[in-house]
Amino acid sequence: MQSPVANERQDCCKDTLKNIISMKFLTDDKLVISGAAGMIGSNMAQTAMMMGLTPNITIYDPYAPALEGVAEELYACAFEGVNLTFTSDVKEAFTGAKYIVSSGGAARKAGMTREDLLKGNAQIAEQFGKDVRAYCPDVKHVVVIFNPADITGLITLLYSGLKPSQVSTLAALDSTRLRYELAKYFGISPDKVVNPRTYGGHGEQMAVFASTTTVDGHNLLDIIGTEELPQTDWEALRQRVIQGGKHIIDLRGRSSFQSPAYLSIEMIAAAMGGKPFRWPVGTYVDNDKFQHIMMAMETTVDSTGTHVQPVKATPAEEAELEASYRHLCELRDEVIAMGVLPPIDKWHELNPNIK
Repeated sequence: MQSPVANERQDCCKDTLKNIISMKFLTDDKLVISGAAGMIGSNMAQTAMMMGLTPNITIYDPYAPALEGVAEELYACAFEGVNLTFTSDVKEAFTGAKYIVSSGGAARKAGMTREDLLKGNAQIAEQFGKDVRAYCPDVKHVVVIFNPADITGLITLLYSGLKPSQVSTLAALDSTRLRYELAKYFGISPDKVVNPRTYGGHGEQMAVFASTTTVDGHNLLDIIGTEELPQTDWEALRQRVIQGGKHIIDLRGRSSFQSPAYLSIEMIAAAMGGKPFRWPVGTYVDNDKFQHIMMAMETTVDSTGTHVQPVKATPAEEAELEASYRHLCELRDEVIAMGVLPPIDKWHELNPNIK
């Protein structure tokens, strides 16, 4: 029989262990990775555990056999302190969720644009939003990353009933590709390319900014059109950024999964109160210039959600951003014509948080 002192010491050790485990994570809240049987989703789950976001992670996918295979792989990683569960039942997965990242749409294949995915993924986004409303109305933040993300995120926002600040979409990938292309062109470390930015749509109509960026301490605008970066080379570089997703598909035979997985988990980590997110975010915008749309903007992401920040631009960049916005409005209106979304003047009836 142990002495009271020994029992007290054992309890103290247990409490210390609990504290050590809790210190490893940003939060104890439940995180759900939706679409986890796919390459993006399974990478997101692993990344979330590697980054120590939360000990409570549920992976969900309607395709049960592949989902179980992902779970087996993750269990075999032997992460410490993580309570990983998996289910193909959406109610079980979403109930009690405080954070959700969803890659649950159809993947882009060779020869397809992001817009080609619109009809099928719009319907998936509608159901996803309804499931959030039904099973986890108290969720704190949702990140949508299946394409076309600007539109699927908007649909999710409307059907979920959440506040605009609570739903965001992955838009960073275009800016990170701009960073890489500039570093490759100049033969310098990517760390010397500071604040590269693309805004507007996550697609062929994105607005690629130069005015925000410095390259090895020099403003990019001052370099474009010189011997260092002739105008023709800049235009070719812009096209490589715009076609970056297609290029990956051409090389690998499938769409990107490592980069969107990592960046989306960085986003949800910021929403959990982690370090600030470094890149633009797709967010709901309704102001005097852009109305009733989800688009990539300069933002801050923290435990209170996503918040739009002002962006300075040249007249040419402003025109490019406005053209990107008009393209997104066309896609939005196409979804309205499909019947997936009601007319804009009825949005408030669907989600009272949309004014």
